[in-house]
Amino acid sequence: MTTAKIDLKQYIRNIPDFPKPGILFYDISTLMRNADAWQIAMGRLAAAVAPWAPDMLAAIESRGFLTAAPLASRLGCGLVMLRKPGKLPGKTVSHSYDLEYGSDSLHIQADAIQPGQRVVVMDDLLATGGTLVASVSLLRKVGADVVGAATMIELTGLGGRGRLDVPVKTLVSYDE
Repeated sequence: MTTAKIDLKQYIRNIPDFPKPGILFYDISTLMRNADAWQIAMGRLAAAVAPWAPDMLAAIESRGFLTAAPLASRLGCGLVMLRKPGKLPGKTVSHSYDLEYGSDSLHIQADAIQPGQRVVVMDDLLATGGTLVASVSLLRKVGADVVGAATMIELTGLGGRGRLDVPVKTLVSYDE
């Protein structure tokens, strides 16, 4: 079978009622532990992101780290981390944002991005888009030219893509 015919959804485990009742969790750990499927997924992400010619990938804590690190290596670009408060050493810049259930904030090291660098923001999942929107805002605050966003999974029924003002690439979609 050619890689074009591989359905990556068959490697993503669905776990009902996690982390709380009523939530259907899409577990990429089952994809990652299958060496062939993981290589195919990374190849497809690389093909999707490469046309944006990023200087840097910005990985959202923590599952975004899992996709961004191998992808940055494949693309030959740098990697920066967007983290929760108190997780990065040195001076940081933060951005607070509202969620359905409260608020949160993301931080980046103040010197992580050079003004004008082309950046693609990476996470494992696009749902309502709140975290990705906040990430784009934070990256722009430190001078990044955010050229796109990429995720492994998109829950299309939650409308997150429509909240973003950058192009978005995803590998698999679910109508949730």
